[in-house]
Amino acid sequence: MSHLDKVAFLLFRTTEQLGLKKEGTMFSRPTVLVMVLLMVMALAACGSSSSEDENRELVIMTHDSFNIGEDVIKAFEEANNATVVIQPAGDTGEALVRAILEKGNPSADLFYGIDNTYLGRALDEGIFDTYEPEGLHNIPEQFILDGSHHVTSIDYGYVNLNYDKAALAEAGLEPPVLLEQLTGRDWKGKLVVENPATSSPGLAFLIATVAYFGEDGTYDYLDFWADMRENDVLVKDGWSDAYYGDFTMYGGDRPLVVSYATSPAAEFFFSETPLTEPPTGNILIDKATFLQIEGIGILKGANSPNLARKFIDFALERRFQEDFPDKMFVYPVNPDAATPDFFKFAEVPAQPAGISAEEIGKKREEWIDAWTAVVLR
Repeated sequence: MSHLDKVAFLLFRTTEQLGLKKEGTMFSRPTVLVMVLLMVMALAACGSSSSEDENRELVIMTHDSFNIGEDVIKAFEEANNATVVIQPAGDTGEALVRAILEKGNPSADLFYGIDNTYLGRALDEGIFDTYEPEGLHNIPEQFILDGSHHVTSIDYGYVNLNYDKAALAEAGLEPPVLLEQLTGRDWKGKLVVENPATSSPGLAFLIATVAYFGEDGTYDYLDFWADMRENDVLVKDGWSDAYYGDFTMYGGDRPLVVSYATSPAAEFFFSETPLTEPPTGNILIDKATFLQIEGIGILKGANSPNLARKFIDFALERRFQEDFPDKMFVYPVNPDAATPDFFKFAEVPAQPAGISAEEIGKKREEWIDAWTAVVLR
């Protein structure tokens, strides 16, 4: 019996078992052959839609601060017979704009770094497919970025004011305990912030001031920023320019800067001389710090969606979660993941600003435009 006859026989037996054979009747061989061909085509089509990714390449679009150990990426590649390509795309806002422009035909499979300041826009644009990873149940509720499962939380951090301890001591000043103090004469010309239209921490701090002062009280967030302009606040486009260009720690003339709660820990870690404590400190004013949560999502139209799902699962595991704290200076969302010892200097605010990603998504552009009109024009 030929191979084709065997296939025809098996198909005939299958039709018989399914009740498709009538008493005293048998399919003709040409009919069977047509059915075989149709079955093979159907199986091939089905297989092509659900099979493993053919090219075994996973492209991950990230912000420029993304930093994961090569050995960690290699472990994923070896476990999945794949190649991972990291595609930096500027800061978070710039990367999001690129992802939106490429909607439906993305150059990457995953977008890592979307946070709660930009989540609303990303969801409105519909650039992500949904996926609920295996490790999601282990993430504490407060760090769940997106309940619709378009974006999976990976890390978090806090945006707040940092101060140069030596500079304040030399000026005879104590760190402020209220944001209102920054409008006073003692703090004139002493703060550098980032532009919320171009900087993620700048936007986070603006949102924190909205939460702190409100929008329609007798003294609202725009009143505060108008007073800050009069008090000579300095605005820079990005965090690096502000921190390394104008902060007194690095030769500037501003002893206060908008940065992160992990920045003192980073100063301790990178110090060329042994230290017992960081040279900078955190100003953790209740309801004036911002919890920034970053996540990862599968871009619609991804070439390697199966690999993308596997990578999200991998990113929630301890191997990945324990690798980035001393590289990106953010906290892992997996509570089982350990952080470095020097993270004891990365203080956690007791009461960060209470404001939802949904509210941010609705009013972000309005806040930025209003801030720009008050501070820069």
